[in-house]
Order: sequence, then C-alpha cells, then structure tokens
Amino acid sequence: MNDLFRLPLGDVVETAVRWVIDVFGAFFDVVSVIFRGLYDWLDASLSTPPFWAVILVIAAFAYWSKGLVLALGSAAGLLVIVAVGQWSNAMDSLALVILAAVVAIAIAVPLGIWAARSDRVSAVLRPVLDFLQTMPAFVYLIPAMLIFGVGPVPGMVATIAFALAPGVRLTELGIRGVDPEIVEAGHAFGASPARILRQIQLPLALPSIMAGVNQVIMLSLSMVVIAGMVGAGGLGGAVVQSLSRIDIGLGVEAGLSVVILAMILDRITSGFSLPRTRTARPSPKSGETDAATPAATPEPAAPRASADAEGAASAPDAPVERPEPVHA
Repeated sequence: MNDLFRLPLGDVVETAVRWVIDVFGAFFDVVSVIFRGLYDWLDASLSTPPFWAVILVIAAFAYWSKGLVLALGSAAGLLVIVAVGQWSNAMDSLALVILAAVVAIAIAVPLGIWAARSDRVSAVLRPVLDFLQTMPAFVYLIPAMLIFGVGPVPGMVATIAFALAPGVRLTELGIRGVDPEIVEAGHAFGASPARILRQIQLPLALPSIMAGVNQVIMLSLSMVVIAGMVGAGGLGGAVVQSLSRIDIGLGVEAGLSVVILAMILDRITSGFSLPRTRTARPSPKSGETDAATPAATPEPAAPRASADAEGAASAPDAPVERPEPVHA
C-alpha cells in the first residue's frame, strides 16, 4: 500500500539541489568568498583589540540606546564572558550574528515594503515565509553544507534563511498599519509615492520594523549554536564540543555566554525602537517672567478717535463743493 502512494519528494528535492549546485556553482563560489572575507574582517575587528576596548564600544552603544543602566549591565555581562574564558568564542559568534542579521535585514525590509504595497506579492510571500519559519532549523544546514562546504559560510546562509521571515512580516505589518488618512493627506499635498514612503510610512512604522530587526537578531543568535555543527565555531562549536565530551562545565559556560549576548543585543535593539522625545522648555506661568528675558512694559494704545482727529488736523484743507442753484 505504501509503495503505491509513495511520493518521491525527497529524491526530487535532492536532484533539484544538485542541479542548482552544478549550474550555479560559480555564483555560489563568489558568494562564499564574499561572505568568508566579510566574516574574517569583522571577526578580526572584534577579536584583535583588547577586550576592554570592545566592551567600551558596546557599552557606548548601550548608553546611546537606553542609558547608563544598560551600559553598566552590558559591561558587567561582557566581563563575565571574559571571566569564564569564552571571549574569543563569543566574538566569533557575534561576528557571525551581526553579518547574518545585516544581510537578513537588507533582504527582509525591502520585501516587507513590497508586500505592503502589493497584495499579490503579499499573497505569494506568505506561504514562503510560513515554510521558512516552520521548517526545523537543522534542515537548513543540509543544503547549505552541500553548496558551501564546512565552515562559517554555511552557518551564515542557514541563519539568514531561518531568521528572514519575522523581518518581512513585521515590516509589512507596520507599513499596513499606518493611518490611511495620513497617507491620503500626503497625496493631497502632491507628494510622490517614494516621498510618502520615506517621510510618512517608514517613520510611523519604525517601531514595528525595529521589532522585526530585534526578532531577526534573536533568531540569528539562536541559530549560531546549531551552525556550530557544520564547523561555524564560536559558542556553537563550544556547545557541540561539550555535548560530544559530556562536559557540563564547558556547556554551562558557553550557554551562559550565549544568554548574555542575547540579552545585550535584545536590549540595545529594543532601545532604538523606542520613540525619542525632547523635553520641552516649561513656559512661564501667568504673572511670572522668564529670567533670561526682561519683561517688556506694554504701552497703552492711543484711542482710534484721537488718531483720526490728529490725522484730520494735519491733513490740508479740502475744497468745499457748493451746490449749484436750481433754475425754475
């Protein structure tokens, strides 16, 4: 019975993947070289300086995002990573997460904008996003490893595919949630669609877009541990190593480092999504004057009748017209 209704889906997908590798192999080689070069550069930028310099930079971003409390908490968490001996692995994972998240956001935001402006595109993207978001994360590693081999590149590609969906969905949701009356007002003033998108829709949808960015970063960081199985290294490699050795201490140290990085990235990105308000200068109360500006004594206005009288007195005498006599 099973042989009669056997659907050879796996064989078809495997044949399709191998055909893609044979046809687009040169393109994938170029992508691999670019991703590997960017990863090596970013990893060297994070690992070469002393740890305290990197901590200061991240604390500065945290202070810019939410203030002094987050900056001190981020610095304390990063010092814990240094203390448990996972600083190098943490910087490798952070480089992979930043690069994968930037590429995923660069793809997700334009797709979300396109889907928000076209119902057909939204209908086409919805099942694709459902597939990407519900597929088990381990499945992404198989074609990525076949195409790009072993190393950080297949981990980045699998991370991009896994973390793409929330960015597209929340960008589309934010733009569609903008008040239509505001958009109509922009059209009424003669603004072009590009200007309405740039100056009306994107600023109003920024909290939702930043929530999508936050979710992309969190999913990228969760995928880093799984990417350690294909040689991506970093904290994911340490977790896989602890699993193979049954090393509880190494697993706890690497896992705690992942948690600290996740908390820091989550708080920083969520802080940038909050609207920034300026404190308005309080206006002086009635009967009080501002100390910086002296109070001006109002002069009483001259009565209008006296002004008219003065104008009439200063005006030259006008000739008086006499009525002509009426003849019978």
